[in-house]
Amino acid sequence: MTKFLYLFWNKPTNWKSQSPEEMERRMKKWMTWMDSMKASGHFKGAGDRLEDTGSLVRGPQKSVTDGPYAEAKDTIGGYIVVEAKDLKEAVELSKGCPMLEGDGLVEVRPIASM
Repeated sequence: MTKFLYLFWNKPTNWKSQSPEEMERRMKKWMTWMDSMKASGHFKGAGDRLEDTGSLVRGPQKSVTDGPYAEAKDTIGGYIVVEAKDLKEAVELSKGCPMLEGDGLVEVRPIASM
């Protein structure tokens, strides 16, 4: 089994414009999805939700831009680690993510074993 990182990309404004009821409904869908990943043994850990602010430090000049990614329309809002037999299975598991009900996306990245 291989570990994979799911990075959740979304437009920052998508979360801010929700009513409390919509936010609660969306969070219930997230919890249901995460509980199913835990029950199947694929869920291996989660990070906290990330704020949509930050800085990007780049290159030998160590230039700093406000970010996290000033040129991107989407930002990473959070991440989890899952375990799957291969990339194909990891991609299939990601298709249940509530992020995909809107215009968000899930980036699936294998974690290299050191």
